[in-house]
Amino acid sequence: MAAPNRGRRPAGGQGKPGRTLVLILIAMVALTGGMFATGDTTPRLGIDLAGGTTITLKAKAEPGKESAVNETNMNTAVGIIERRVNGLGVSEAEVQTQGREHIIVNIPKGTDSEQARKQVGTTAQLYFRPVLTVAAGGVTPEPKPSASESGKGASDKDAKSDKDTEKATDGKKADDADKASSSAGEPSDSPTTQGRAVTEALRAPAADPTGSPKAAESSKAPESPAADPAASAEMTALEKQFTALNCQDEKARTALSDTTRPEKTAVACGKNSAGQWEKYILGPAEVDGKDVDDAKGQLDQQRGMWIVTMDFTSSGAKKFQKITSKLSQQQSPQNQFAIVLDGEVMSAPQVNQTLSANAEISGNFNQDSAQELGNMLSYGALPLTFSEESVTTVSAALGDEQLKAGLIAGAIGLALVVIYLVVYYRGLALIALLSLLASALLTYALMSLLGPAIGFALNLPAVCGAIVAIGITADSFIVYFERVRDEIREGRTLRPAVERAWPRARRTILVSDFVSFLAAAVLFVVTVGKVQGFAFTLGLTTLLDVVVVFFFTKPLMTLAARTKFFSSGRPWSGLDPQRLGAKPPLRRSRRTSAVPTAPKEA
Repeated sequence: MAAPNRGRRPAGGQGKPGRTLVLILIAMVALTGGMFATGDTTPRLGIDLAGGTTITLKAKAEPGKESAVNETNMNTAVGIIERRVNGLGVSEAEVQTQGREHIIVNIPKGTDSEQARKQVGTTAQLYFRPVLTVAAGGVTPEPKPSASESGKGASDKDAKSDKDTEKATDGKKADDADKASSSAGEPSDSPTTQGRAVTEALRAPAADPTGSPKAAESSKAPESPAADPAASAEMTALEKQFTALNCQDEKARTALSDTTRPEKTAVACGKNSAGQWEKYILGPAEVDGKDVDDAKGQLDQQRGMWIVTMDFTSSGAKKFQKITSKLSQQQSPQNQFAIVLDGEVMSAPQVNQTLSANAEISGNFNQDSAQELGNMLSYGALPLTFSEESVTTVSAALGDEQLKAGLIAGAIGLALVVIYLVVYYRGLALIALLSLLASALLTYALMSLLGPAIGFALNLPAVCGAIVAIGITADSFIVYFERVRDEIREGRTLRPAVERAWPRARRTILVSDFVSFLAAAVLFVVTVGKVQGFAFTLGLTTLLDVVVVFFFTKPLMTLAARTKFFSSGRPWSGLDPQRLGAKPPLRRSRRTSAVPTAPKEA
């Protein structure tokens, strides 16, 4: 005799629906609490809703060098463009890669779109320039005749700049350079001015590359009356610019990057190894980024320190050999060459001997700073250019109008769904509305939290995706309700109908949502720009639909089936057997086995 099936639930049964409801309610409370705890109570709005400019750039490589467009170089380009955009004084700008060869730049409202396009649309410019003089990054005080102590300050700056030195630097030469800097830093009794020091620096490097005392004396000689008046005026203007420059001012640094020309003597800003701003006067560019064949930051295992190695092209090696030959014979800081990227000095190492095909920069590097400098040097040498695929500028007023229009469209769509559910499903509409409310709460909380987490911004296509999701979510409820009604039409009561309908409804819902999610994923991968917002929102809401139906709608339906209002099949419950055309209740009857009767005897 077989043992009775005690404790076994019917297929698709759910023993403790209340526990499942509690779990999803806890998750909803946690997400809502996290939203208020972080202060991100509203989703981030995209440019088309908040107003601003969106620029889509596409990377292109020269023929035969298609491999240059890769993830590493694209990330480096993002960092350079981001620095350019931030240099405009823009807050909350977003620069990110999209796909393999696109970069999306989102600049909020209140920014000059033309200036932004100029900043992000040009290819990064990398140059190697000789250093003429260097000083602290703040505004230089007005010159006053006094005992000169500026030499000591310059010596301190030189010492800081010396932390980035070439691999071929000889130790003895480095010591001699330090001694020279120290002796130059001793205060003297002769009156001097900062303006005179700048003028001497401008004249010195062009006098004689040998660095002989005679050349130094000639450089200090008064300017001859036959000097070019235009050159003299240009030098005076550069001197005033250097004196008044404050490298701690972001706008001043941006203005420099806009006016720096490689063939002219220029003023530039840069940070030393201690992270402090310094200002430089730089000679004309001797080598540019295209002359660099390869550069990378790597760990020197023998010395246990991070270094940056550079390899030059054949033409670049000749140029580099020529300039390092001159620089190695100068006194500090005029024996330094500045690595200038987009008008900013990234590093200013010393040169103590002639270098050619390859070089090494060593100093106070860590892994991040060495790899960053290597990437910047490589990027300046890569054959990457960017073309604008699209530029969209939306005013704040238009953004507000589009947001209101999107919300109105969503409200109309939701209202139509609610009316349909109430008219057709009556009492069951309450379960559907509660499920929609749960889905809306989860969607809103996740969108708010994903903004600062992954940079998600709610744009107009994303709003469209959320509106479409209302129909997808309602469709899942309808599938389940119809399966329950089919079971009631077969003559079953509500509680077994709810459990028997779930397995079939579950398969249909999963297949439907899988198709929707697959379409969203493909759309997200193959598209660029705002359409990805639609795809992302559609995929997110599709996943939430599965969560809500499995962990909210089904347990809630199980609990509703235990109430008198629904189980008794009242007309307004939406489950009235008579309205549904139900068959008579199914009842099991015992089967009587036919017993053969023996024939009677005559």
